[in-house]
Amino acid sequence: MEIRWYGHACFGITGEAGEVIVTDPYDESIGYQMPDLRADVVTVSHEHYDHNNVAAVKGNPEVVRGPGEHIASGIRFLGVNTYHDTSRGAERGENTVFLFDVDDIRLCHLGDLGHVLEEPQVKSIRERDIDVLFIPVGGVYTIDASGANAVLNQLEPRIAIPMHYKTPPLRLNINKVDSFLRGKERVMREKKLSLRKSDLPPPGEKEIVVLDWQ
Repeated sequence: MEIRWYGHACFGITGEAGEVIVTDPYDESIGYQMPDLRADVVTVSHEHYDHNNVAAVKGNPEVVRGPGEHIASGIRFLGVNTYHDTSRGAERGENTVFLFDVDDIRLCHLGDLGHVLEEPQVKSIRERDIDVLFIPVGGVYTIDASGANAVLNQLEPRIAIPMHYKTPPLRLNINKVDSFLRGKERVMREKKLSLRKSDLPPPGEKEIVVLDWQ
């Protein structure tokens, strides 16, 4: 599997058989330039312009939205309902967390999660152990570093990839990744993440992988 970050909450995940999943494609008005992406499946965590620009992705992909079980391109996606704020959606609406498997690796994309998870949500998300977690850390519109650390403790992934934080091109006023990384021992910085099941760290030894948006 190969994982690339295109900025904000947008990732490209390519399986060994060549299937491609793109998460939360954004409108370029946020400052990033959307690369030339082609996918089999696009996931949309919520209907905000910085997460739902499906038209920017080529290849006539199947689009996965909302809670519940979805099958797209032969892959099972489980959507878990959460909120974009700490007021159960009263401020910014709802958000869907997506879980799916590629190459026998369990991935979880938290979208614009705005709160520490409630116990029923944790139970649904942890139906199986999470191998790779895409987690927002920039605050303001999502959980911040403190909230992200709490969610990490709730979900206990083997690898956590921070997203939705301030970088030079981003026009949104959110926090940088630094606060989230402070005090963490196992931090890697990569252009892209190439991963097999056998590469995962042992349970309990979580690794933080910071990907380059460029």
